[in-house]
Amino acid sequence: MASRSLTPFQLTATLFVALLATCHAGSIAVYWGQNDGEASLAETCASGNYEFVILAFLPKFGKGQRPQLDLGSHCDASSGGCKSQSKDIKSCQSGGVKVLLSIGGGDGSYGLSSPGDARQVAMYLWNNYLGGTSSSRPLGDAVLDGIDFDIELGGAKFWNNLASDLKKLGNNIDADKHVLLSAAPQCPFPDEWDGGAINTGLFDYVWVQFYNNPECQFNAGRQAFMDAWKRWESVPAGKIFLGLPASKDAAGTGFVPAGVLTSRVLPLIKGSPKYGGVMLWSKFYDDRTGYSSAIKSHV
Repeated sequence: MASRSLTPFQLTATLFVALLATCHAGSIAVYWGQNDGEASLAETCASGNYEFVILAFLPKFGKGQRPQLDLGSHCDASSGGCKSQSKDIKSCQSGGVKVLLSIGGGDGSYGLSSPGDARQVAMYLWNNYLGGTSSSRPLGDAVLDGIDFDIELGGAKFWNNLASDLKKLGNNIDADKHVLLSAAPQCPFPDEWDGGAINTGLFDYVWVQFYNNPECQFNAGRQAFMDAWKRWESVPAGKIFLGLPASKDAAGTGFVPAGVLTSRVLPLIKGSPKYGGVMLWSKFYDDRTGYSSAIKSHV
């Protein structure tokens, strides 16, 4: 079939529609690190499906404890084995993917006992994972883009101090290397653990866990889901992400089939100026379902 060239008006209209679509286009963030048989970090970023990869987890820190990184079977941080991930992190970043370290998680030994404790943890994170210097950087000389707060235990106090201290370190020491902050609260609002930190207004991204929370996840009903989403839209943060499991096996409840997500859920929230995209738990499960590939063009 012969092609026809566009008139100037048609071309302008086409470009406008494309620009509009881009303005509302979202990103996909994925957690990586906790499961055997998961794609490597370099492979994860090279897929082109993700704009953010969150390394999970640093589950031990604070209250005088020696911090400990746990990336499952990918590497053994205690023996220095995770320094090999430095090359992959840099590869991700050279491809435009932001790499963050998630502190906390559903299991672990962590918490903050005072503002001074928060300051010590902030300095540790800065010197060992961010723009500072240390002789014992667990991930080698790669400089991560930021810190993710997945706080699910250990008390609710002083996380706001930690957020403030991290931002100050990034802003004061290297104005060209701002520390990104993200948080992964549960969808019941406000979050028991992350709420105080998020209210500082310092967080760039908030990926809300709309799973394992039957009262506010999508299958609780459209009204309950939208009520929760609108509450999260109200927080003083940059972008809000819809956090979902990448398969039925990834969470106890809250899985949304890809077709339902793209046809029924995303149309409800993509019009929000704070809409940022979708967060997935986790790369391991996404590898098995192809969930991110199925939703990528719709996010």
